[in-house]
Amino acid sequence: MIDPVLIVDYGMGNVASVLNAFTRLGVKARLSDRPQEISAARSLVLPGVGAFGDAVEEIDRRDLRKPILGAVRGGASLLGICLGMQLLFDVSDENEGTQGLGLLHGRVRRLPGGVRVPHIGWNQIEDLRPAPILEGLQPGEHLYFVHSYYVEPLPELVVAWVDYGLRFAAVAGSGKVWGIQPHPEKSQRPGETILRNFIGLSDTGGKGGEICA
Repeated sequence: MIDPVLIVDYGMGNVASVLNAFTRLGVKARLSDRPQEISAARSLVLPGVGAFGDAVEEIDRRDLRKPILGAVRGGASLLGICLGMQLLFDVSDENEGTQGLGLLHGRVRRLPGGVRVPHIGWNQIEDLRPAPILEGLQPGEHLYFVHSYYVEPLPELVVAWVDYGLRFAAVAGSGKVWGIQPHPEKSQRPGETILRNFIGLSDTGGKGGEICA
């Protein structure tokens, strides 16, 4: 039996819409801001809307950093959505010196001049690499984006790209730790496919994603 999905509620994010998306799929999910529950979870979702620095401050103020990292070390699957994806990485240009969770190596950068910021709307993902989180998706699938910053990960972590005046990572990760820049809960069938794939990760044995040292 697959454990319920635990959505980390740290006071910044589209938690209700993410919860509703799992409910539509018939998947048990619940919200929690309790460190003990988060550390014991087998399937975590980290949503987020807003500023990187504010999000990190709230995570640390609520003592959620260690429980999140501990759950992943223990083999839990983790999906970061939008700002939640960015929080998985080392640092952001949005708030210099503020450290992310460091689960994946890379830096968060602001979308450059010459493109409309924030990036809002449907865009195609391309150059898909084989990855469990993308099972059943094809190049050209449309997903819904709302963001002003993007992640620049280590190249080997990127499994799908998007072109918005520049080419950047739409989906990145490894093992059981994945980040998706667009909003799967707003992306209709392709988004539902990604969420279903994520649920499948929590039902696989072994350790979770590697934590970058």
